[in-house]
Amino acid sequence: MSEYIAGVAIPDSRIADETTAFIQDVESPVLYHHSRRTYLFGALHGQRLGIKADPELLYVAAMFHDLGLVEGHRNLTRRFEVDGADAARDFLLSHDVPADAVRRVWLSIAVHSTHGIPEFMEPEVALLAAGVRIDVDGAGLDLLDPVAIEEIIAVHPRYDFKRQGLKAIAEGVKDRPGTLLGTIAADMLAHYSPEFKRVDFVDVVRNNAWPE
Repeated sequence: MSEYIAGVAIPDSRIADETTAFIQDVESPVLYHHSRRTYLFGALHGQRLGIKADPELLYVAAMFHDLGLVEGHRNLTRRFEVDGADAARDFLLSHDVPADAVRRVWLSIAVHSTHGIPEFMEPEVALLAAGVRIDVDGAGLDLLDPVAIEEIIAVHPRYDFKRQGLKAIAEGVKDRPGTLLGTIAADMLAHYSPEFKRVDFVDVVRNNAWPE
């Protein structure tokens, strides 16, 4: 039987159950509850706008989207978003999920922190990004039912997310600063690690191999 939170069903399937168990086991409570809130807020955003995503795919994407911040699941040469996307892809392929569905989940996670683009893409991509933005930077929070928000927070508390969530992201990217050019994670690392030196894209252009 499906679990409902704020009127949103948590998918009741083997894939969803295994996803929940895996992410709850490897992520901190701060990231785990953020991932669940992301799904719920993304689903509510979709209901409000009439955007229909596959609930199971959106759930897997939401739960895996920050896995690349976790020790043991990080590739230090790539953005953390790609690590989570690859892990979700491998998980879904192991369950014989169709290739197009796997692609949508991969893309949802890979671009979830890119502002201004996901909302014009497929439902899973748009709603994952919306759920992340509602929970992290509050974009669209005022458009949701306050009663629904309270119910979600009661089940999945924020654990001082404004500080602890940002710290978790900064900690998850601090050993791969070369992957942060033009990302919001660079802002977080700069805040918590004053020794971090940003890569300036103007310098990249001016100092590249072109002679002029």
